[in-house]
Amino acid sequence: MMRSSCEENTIVLASGSKYRANLLNRLGLPFKQQAADIDESPLMNEHPLSLVERLSVEKALSIAKQMPNAWVIGSDQIALFQESIIGKPGGFAEAKKQLQLFSGNCVKFMTGLCLYQHSTQTRRYELASVEVHFKDLSDLLIENYLKTDSPYDCAGSFKVESLGVCLFDKVVSDDPTALEGLPLISLCKMFEQVGIKLFG
Repeated sequence: MMRSSCEENTIVLASGSKYRANLLNRLGLPFKQQAADIDESPLMNEHPLSLVERLSVEKALSIAKQMPNAWVIGSDQIALFQESIIGKPGGFAEAKKQLQLFSGNCVKFMTGLCLYQHSTQTRRYELASVEVHFKDLSDLLIENYLKTDSPYDCAGSFKVESLGVCLFDKVVSDDPTALEGLPLISLCKMFEQVGIKLFG
């Protein structure tokens, strides 16, 4: 099947995440969004950094095979607390437990980013890390926060784009947007490398 020549300039976000889509919208470029259908289960004895790279690349490749001339963005994020991967809480009770553990401690967020074009086999990959240092959190503060923000679909049990920042003592990162799930500084560099213009 012949591909449309305009597909060359198409940008596709290989994710169903509304958070990543909102971030990509900041760059002012038109894009399509299509969730990647891959198995995100860790492999046996897989290192967390290998996991986040593999999933970022697999997400991009799975969509790029369907649209070989498009530039496809794949991204994945893991949260690490004391070297263990932290998942999404799913509900109030688990979110409260997570935030109680994080109180006065640091959680690391590792976000992988892959930009891929299948027709030219062009691939770029970067890893962005963010350290979130939490304040000492009382149970009352945790409960009030959770009831207000309902961050149950977010790893770490907070929404950084909302009231989650009230829980932090500081955030350490070269690319703060990575905490929201899509490292825009890294992505802008990749776009520049492959000739995608952000202005004009």
